[in-house]
Amino acid sequence: MIPLADDIPSRRFPIVTYFIIALNVLVFFFELALGPHLDKFIAVFGLVPWRIMHLGRYPLVFITVFTSMFLHAGWVHIFGNMLYLWIFGDNVEDAIGHFRFLLFYLICGLTAAAAQVLANPISRIPMVGASGAVAGVLGAYFLFYPRARVLMAIPIFFYFEIIAVPALLVLGSWFLVQLLNGLATITATTAITGGVAWWAHIGGFVAGMILGPLLRERENPPYFYV
Repeated sequence: MIPLADDIPSRRFPIVTYFIIALNVLVFFFELALGPHLDKFIAVFGLVPWRIMHLGRYPLVFITVFTSMFLHAGWVHIFGNMLYLWIFGDNVEDAIGHFRFLLFYLICGLTAAAAQVLANPISRIPMVGASGAVAGVLGAYFLFYPRARVLMAIPIFFYFEIIAVPALLVLGSWFLVQLLNGLATITATTAITGGVAWWAHIGGFVAGMILGPLLRERENPPYFYV
């Protein structure tokens, strides 16, 4: 299923959400322009868990916790992350406020990176992508707007069926998939096989659920549903 939109209008222009999306897109086109030098660029600015665990040898590696959040491995990777951020980010920014949303996003990305490093500290494969920080946005949305409706496109042979699904079900099932896959990879040697950073998604989502209510503007009343 592919999310298309939700039914919660923003009361303020989501300038930070759009800025983050624009920055990710610009960085991605910069990656494309690197051509054969891209692999070296990713190796330097991607987050490598093994290096984080050996800060004595790589004293500046902590910078990659943030740079890796704005790098992507391909068109599908960036499209998926930015689609989820575009659909759910504006409402979370609306509830939290612009500056606090930026802080929230970065902290969720930091927590996501820490979760992945702790889950697989020996991995030498660079981790890239905004999915950990975006997962934090999903975690906050999950608490703020559980009864919101999310339009989902379901591919059926040669056409798409559009249905409205409660956000509680959409995001709850998303998190369950991440958790099950994360548990399944605990004993896997991802330092060799690579793959999806499931624990970054889990860590980001949980961070969003914790930080969201703490940062939410108290004068911002909840939406009412009918």
